[in-house]
Amino acid sequence: MGSEKNRRVAVIGVGYLGRFHAQKYAAMDNVELVGVIDVNGDQAQKVASECSTTAYTDYTEVLDSVDAVSIVVPTIYHHTVASRCLEHGVDIMLEKPMTTTLEEADDLVTLAEKKRCILQVGHLERFNPAVLAMRPLLKNPLFIEAHRLSVFKNRGIDVDVVLDLMIHDIDIILSIIDSPIKDIHTVGAPVITQLTDIANARIVFENGCTANITVSRISMDNMRRMRIFQPGKYLSVDFNKKEVMAIKLKQGDANDQPLPDISRQGFKDQDVLELELQEFIANVRHRTKPTVSGYEGRRALDIALGVIKQIRANQDKFSHLMDPGQTFGFAGGN
Repeated sequence: MGSEKNRRVAVIGVGYLGRFHAQKYAAMDNVELVGVIDVNGDQAQKVASECSTTAYTDYTEVLDSVDAVSIVVPTIYHHTVASRCLEHGVDIMLEKPMTTTLEEADDLVTLAEKKRCILQVGHLERFNPAVLAMRPLLKNPLFIEAHRLSVFKNRGIDVDVVLDLMIHDIDIILSIIDSPIKDIHTVGAPVITQLTDIANARIVFENGCTANITVSRISMDNMRRMRIFQPGKYLSVDFNKKEVMAIKLKQGDANDQPLPDISRQGFKDQDVLELELQEFIANVRHRTKPTVSGYEGRRALDIALGVIKQIRANQDKFSHLMDPGQTFGFAGGN
C-alpha cells in the first residue's frame, strides 16, 4: 500500500465515546470513515449524519470494506467483535478494558499475531501530554499516589470501578516501574451499583516502590491526579488539566534554608483522544507497534482482575454487614 493511500476505517459502537471516535476519524486527512455501526439504528444514523458517512446496525457488513476499526462496544462483547475483525485481517483499536477475562485477552493477542494485525488497546491516559512530559523527569520512583474520582454516570457500569477507572492508573504505573509486583493489598465496596464502586489498591513492587491507587465513581467532584515521589524531586500530574508540576529544592542564600524550585508544563490545547487515534492510524499505515499493544492491555487486565478477586474475597468477610434487603438503583448496563 502506498503511504498516501487513504485508510478506510469504521467505528463499531457509537454511543457516548464511540461518537467521539467517529468525529476524530472524519476530521483526519488520508482517512476515509466508511461507516459507523450500532445496534441502536437511530443512534447510528444520528452519528452517521454528523460525520457524513453511512450507518449500519451489523458490523460484519463493513469488514470487507475497511482496513481498521475502533471497537467501542460494552466490554462483554469485546472478544466476540474483536476476534471476528481480526479473522478478517482488520486492524483494531479496542477500547479498555480489552476483555473481561485473561483467556479472552490471550486469544486476541495470539490471533492478532497470527493474522499480523495491529491490536491497540485504548488506555487513553498514556497519550495525555502531561504523562508524556512526565516520563523524562522520572528517576527511580519510590512512592506513587494516584486518585481517580468521578461523579456517578449511568454508563460504563457493566464493569466495576477497577476495570472502569483503576485500570488506567494500573497501566500507567506498570509502564513506569520496571519491576515485578511483590504484593497487593485491596479494599473496595459496592455503594450505588451491584458492583464495586469505590476501591483502593496498594501495590508493592520487588524494587521497593509502592503505589497507592484510590478510585471512586460516586464522588462529588472529578479528580484525576498522580503524585510521584523520588530522590530529589516530587512530580504531580493532573490528567484533567493536562499539567505536570515538578518540585525540587534549590540552595538559598548562605544562611537560608533550601527553597522550592517549581516548574510547570501545561498542554491544555492538546486533544488526548485525537493523539491516540492518530497514533493508531500511523500504526496501521506503517505497521508499527502500538504504545499500548495487546500485551500491555493484557498486563494491566491481569493486575486489575487480581485486584477485583482480592476485593471480592475481602467483601465476603464482611458480608454480614450488608443489608440483605438492600436494593441498588443501577444493576449495570451501557
